[in-house]
Amino acid sequence: MTYPLFCMGNPLLDIQVKANDELLARYNLKSNDAILADESHMSLYEEITAFPDVVYVAGGASQNTARGAQRLLPPKSVVYVGATADDKFSAQLVAAAKADGLTTEYVHIPGTLPTGTCAALISGHDRSLVTKLSAAEKLTVDHIKADRTWNLVKGAKVYYVEGYFLTVTPEGILEIAKHAAAENKTFTMNLSAPFIPQFFTKVLDEVMPYMDVVFGNEGEAEAYALAHNLPDPKDVKAVATYIAKLPKVNSQRERLVVFTQGVNNTIVAKADGSIQEYPIIAIPENEIVDCNGAGDAFCGGFIAKLVQGEDIAASIEKGHYLAHAVIQQVGPTYPAHIKQD
Repeated sequence: MTYPLFCMGNPLLDIQVKANDELLARYNLKSNDAILADESHMSLYEEITAFPDVVYVAGGASQNTARGAQRLLPPKSVVYVGATADDKFSAQLVAAAKADGLTTEYVHIPGTLPTGTCAALISGHDRSLVTKLSAAEKLTVDHIKADRTWNLVKGAKVYYVEGYFLTVTPEGILEIAKHAAAENKTFTMNLSAPFIPQFFTKVLDEVMPYMDVVFGNEGEAEAYALAHNLPDPKDVKAVATYIAKLPKVNSQRERLVVFTQGVNNTIVAKADGSIQEYPIIAIPENEIVDCNGAGDAFCGGFIAKLVQGEDIAASIEKGHYLAHAVIQQVGPTYPAHIKQD
């Protein structure tokens, strides 16, 4: 079985609660950020599972994107690969993926590590994500090169990998990226969070020459600019153009850099220096439930159109459509009306 779109990342179960400033301060968290958990955060998970409003949602950035793309594409168009334990959390992820028609090929990691979880702390329209990777970080390049997974890689024509995965196996990402370049397929990645360009600069720079489409938001653009000593880190257009012009292995495809900016226009930069801007779909403040997964949903809509060979404008339009739907839901979930075009 081959799937046109291959997505890879960290499968996580989101533990989502409404958070106040006191909770965020106690764990030294920003209201709108994404980080990896350290020892100081371990009690957070136990604390929030006791909240009366706790909600469990299938998460993991790339998996959110994969579920959204599959909703818009014909059946069996998308496969998602990541590592989990063989436990109840993994079973919940499988069930959520099936509900969206997504095929999952989880690598089950033996031992005592559980499936990864993410504390999603919602305050207003912000979300603070604190991720405990657990089994997810045990995926290796050997798992990816094994026949079961590599046959899926070879069968695909478009690839989407979350930037978070650079913390797990940059070697595995490079194997897929090199395959895509050699076969003139489309390789895409998301910067995912400011800490990726900030602290994983070297491995990000190693994969960048293979990226045909780079996704991110204004915060990640600024973090990239600071890590690379660009003159004006807050000039999102300049950062996007800089990345678009970086050297590229597959010269047959021009790199696109797509940066969302919350309520502001989404921008697309090309290597020729051109910038296009696309307004988002306006929404009344009182209709926004939460913004967790909005960026992932945008990428799902964009990539669905990319798989179908549509142009940039159509891809952006579908990305905005899917993000607009998700922010009216609890967590990264897709309403029933989101279906194949």
